[in-house]
Amino acid sequence: MPKVIIIGPAHPLRGGLATFNHRLVKAFEDGGYQAAIWSFSLQYPSFLFPGKSQYTDDPAPENIAIHTRINSINPLNWVQVGNAIAKEAPDIVVVRYWLPLMGPALGTILRKIRKNKKTRIICIADNIIPHEKRPGDIPFTNYFIKACDGFITMSEKVFTDLRTFTQKPALQVHHPLYDNFGTPVSKTAARSHLQLPANDKIILFFGFIRKYKGLDLLLKAFAGLEHETSNLKRQTSEISPGSDREQKSEIRNQKSEIKLLIAGEFYEDEAGYQELIDKLGIREALILRTEFIPDNEVKYYLCAADLLVQPYRNATQSGVTPLAYYFEKPMIVTNVGGLPALVPHMKSGLVAEPEPASIANAIREYFRLGETHFIPHLRSEKEKYSWDHLVNAIVELADKSRNDDSQK
Repeated sequence: MPKVIIIGPAHPLRGGLATFNHRLVKAFEDGGYQAAIWSFSLQYPSFLFPGKSQYTDDPAPENIAIHTRINSINPLNWVQVGNAIAKEAPDIVVVRYWLPLMGPALGTILRKIRKNKKTRIICIADNIIPHEKRPGDIPFTNYFIKACDGFITMSEKVFTDLRTFTQKPALQVHHPLYDNFGTPVSKTAARSHLQLPANDKIILFFGFIRKYKGLDLLLKAFAGLEHETSNLKRQTSEISPGSDREQKSEIRNQKSEIKLLIAGEFYEDEAGYQELIDKLGIREALILRTEFIPDNEVKYYLCAADLLVQPYRNATQSGVTPLAYYFEKPMIVTNVGGLPALVPHMKSGLVAEPEPASIANAIREYFRLGETHFIPHLRSEKEKYSWDHLVNAIVELADKSRNDDSQK
């Protein structure tokens, strides 16, 4: 049985990378491979981690071999881990790359693995050029890339960035659907579970809160919508008892309550966001669940919403988009990075410019068109997001590397 080792975060580390890696193990095993994850005993020193905790209290995923061995800041550990994996002689190592800070550790581990002359190293590149620039980004990334045989990217933006560093074989593959968060539930059941208003329209911002994700842009856009709603309420209250019945009906139909549900942990100082909320006067229209959302709660947030908004300032791809596809939730995304390619305009959702007025107009357009406009397109698009496609692409790159070596 061919053997695959995935190098990257896994339980008890939390977040999208770990969730992805757990699901990728299952995809390889379904394809007839023996698969395991080598994860981090220390991923980030605590002073570098932006959230409240790197770890989850959720139980470990069942039937997944996880070796918690890698210390990201200890060079002796990198040599030990690399030698240990080299000795296991897997057919393929799949390594996740999302941050240049990991370049020295991962690059050294991979160089040790390569010495066994058997293992092919395929990188899944979540980012090549990071959202937030830091000293050392370019040399750390160069050091890592030189140790890989091939690359998978999940957006055109990352593919383009990769080509500024290397011409090694690479394939672009759709980010597979996160189908491991449980069966979808009805909107009514989800709202009841989360104790959300049953009849309001709910816009969802989901995921870690960082500057590049543009939550402040969405707050400003929402403030304009909330102001319009308040005016409509006032117009309704001012209608005299003898006013035309059709006029009353038209205004009341427009004035449905709209709530903005923010679900995710702050990965930067939240004080500026809280000040902006108060300045905009929209606190009563917000539902703040600004803590880490455990895996067993994710489906309720997606199923409870009418619409998911990703108001990013810049982006490569987004792990939230496959979630929306799985739960068949229409999206508004901004016209940055790979997002428009993932969410075809007027089909799976709407594309807006990364500024408040455009985002607000897109929200108005969504509610004008209604959910039923988007559902058939969502169901059609989601068929592209297969884990089998990803596994096949990784194996294809590994085979190409072997063939290229045999011809040298």
